Amino acid sequence: MLNLWLASCFFRDLILCSPISIHKCEGVIQTEKIVMWLNASCLLEFQIPVPTPFLLMLRPRSGGNQWIAREEYVLSPSTPVNEFTDMFGNLCQRLVAPAGYFSVRTSAHVETADSSDAAPHAPFIEVQQLPDEALPFLYPSRYCESDRFTEMAASLVRGLSTGYDQCTAIVDYVRSTIQYTPGAGQQIISATELNQSSSGVCRDMAHLGIACCRALSIPARMVVGYLEDLEPMDLHAWFEVYVGNRWYTLDPTQADLKGGRIAIAYGRDAADVAIFTQFGNPVELLNMKVNVERMSRPNY
Repeated sequence: MLNLWLASCFFRDLILCSPISIHKCEGVIQTEKIVMWLNASCLLEFQIPVPTPFLLMLRPRSGGNQWIAREEYVLSPSTPVNEFTDMFGNLCQRLVAPAGYFSVRTSAHVETADSSDAAPHAPFIEVQQLPDEALPFLYPSRYCESDRFTEMAASLVRGLSTGYDQCTAIVDYVRSTIQYTPGAGQQIISATELNQSSSGVCRDMAHLGIACCRALSIPARMVVGYLEDLEPMDLHAWFEVYVGNRWYTLDPTQADLKGGRIAIAYGRDAADVAIFTQFGNPVELLNMKVNVERMSRPNY
């Protein structure tokens, strides 16, 4: 088996062991955040008919409000892996899985914020003032057809301050009109398709929120990761918007901006953030198990 351990304890103490002072922008009340420790893991088990190319995206990165203190990545049977960073900064693993039983097991000890930031009245940033890395998240994408939501998005936010307040109005619309049905969506559907439906999973609801925000020229990106206390436990999708000169978390499936989040991957929509993609003949996913538990601060 391939067993990869990563420990960054020395730098961890310099970055996140004290309460986090949240960035202050115009109209935003500065708050103090307390961190928490999570032990997150994911197990994937496959039956592979013939040697099959895989692209995996299961390693979270340190940054923002999270620090990866220790990580384990186990492939069984042992398989050569090439790792690279994609255009969105995600850590991707490329391999050819052998025929027969094949499993991927990852786990991480992560220090993260105990709540997500809120920023009422955080201002809209003019497109010409956006950082270059935010620009790809303005365009329509495969599952977020923002060019089809211009009139609808404008009607949802009429009379509101431009920026964060518009985004929360869009989240309120998605939450009030779409029933969250976790585990029900095997097929990925787009924002347009969801808007014609009455229920969806976290991924679908994020697509609709993203499309509406982009229709207002607000950069919006999808995030896939772990969420503490999610019921039923699974990997989770939410989205972030760029207002007030930084990214903010929004989640139409949750009643409040709870913390305990570990971001694994960022992208324009679900097509960019699949935790595994296999090529060629279909393979059988025998089992997928996700677990997130709060833990005491480790003493490595």
